[in-house]
Amino acid sequence: MNSTAIPSVHLTRGTSAYRRATLALFCAGFATFALLYCVQPLLPLLAAHFAVSAASSSLALSLTTLSLALCLLVSGALAESWGRKPVMLAALGLACVFGVGSALVASWHWLLVLRALLGLALSGLPALAMAYVGEEFAPESLPAAMGLYIGGTALGGLLGRLLAGLLSDLGGWPLALGGIAGLGFIALGLFIWLLPASRHFKAQPLSLVGLLGNFAEHLRNRELRGLFLQAFLLMGGFVALFNYVGFRLAAPPFSLSSTAIGLLFSVYLVGIFSAGWAGRLVLRLGARRVMQGGIGIMLFGVALCAMPWLSAAVLGLAFFTLGFFAAHAVASGQVGQRAKGAKAQASALYLGAYYLGSSVVGYGAGYVWEHAGWLPLLAVLVALFLFAGWRARTL
Repeated sequence: MNSTAIPSVHLTRGTSAYRRATLALFCAGFATFALLYCVQPLLPLLAAHFAVSAASSSLALSLTTLSLALCLLVSGALAESWGRKPVMLAALGLACVFGVGSALVASWHWLLVLRALLGLALSGLPALAMAYVGEEFAPESLPAAMGLYIGGTALGGLLGRLLAGLLSDLGGWPLALGGIAGLGFIALGLFIWLLPASRHFKAQPLSLVGLLGNFAEHLRNRELRGLFLQAFLLMGGFVALFNYVGFRLAAPPFSLSSTAIGLLFSVYLVGIFSAGWAGRLVLRLGARRVMQGGIGIMLFGVALCAMPWLSAAVLGLAFFTLGFFAAHAVASGQVGQRAKGAKAQASALYLGAYYLGSSVVGYGAGYVWEHAGWLPLLAVLVALFLFAGWRARTL
């Protein structure tokens, strides 16, 4: 499509272009999180199959998020010169290929290598999607659009985990990983068809000095630094709880199957609701109040998970998920609004902190679980979220 065929206006709620763009971003978020987190309910199976510890089995996720976090800075920088849609398409396509490869290996080390490569490929998508929203959507439509994108990530996280648990009981972990990769290819096709071309992207010359200058400018911004810290703390604690709740519920007295553990991730449905809901509440209550409210709901969920009943654990995970996606939707939307320029790089820094928290806290929590147990692990998470709530006052 040539430039004269694209009107120089922002996407506004109620238009067909807005609906196509939000559905495309929903598909991108879905595929990203399905491919990324489908291993989470499989960690007990992987630990048993490859004879590794609980903390070591979490490397199947932690290495993916670590490579994603580190490479986000590069892909976000390249996208300032290469454009949004082409990089996102290539990223999602490669991630699907590595997802298929992960299902075909017989070695634990090769599985980790392919999962790390999958994270590297996915690094070209989340920051660019956030930057696309910040550039292409009208300011009054931006919170709702970001909420829908985050909702897509919630649905991807839900179905990726749920279907992985179901497929693993039918044909083992290889069928689970291969099936999720197949869903990723379907989402890729929809994304290519639906996403409108960028209208407001302005390419920057590829300059190392310029790129480092953009990163430095974002890090000098006090409000952005606060948002980056929130990403690290909230995502780190979120992944840590979901990494090891499967081990707790697979063991006596619960002794749940992989399918049952996967079904627990249906609590992500409340995340789809809360992400869009929080985006709308920001316009009425302000970012700080909505974020602190989300963190408070997360703490309530952790308290319920401390109780020795399955019903309390399920309810606690639901509240925990509701609060997390509300807080994350607010923080990610604020990054696009508060960055003065180079929005893809600002989003890359936010998501770099987000996935670094997933890797560091998610892996480190495994040692707390193995050496101290469930309640001390929850106590560590409470400390993280109390600090995050205190820091959110700066917004």
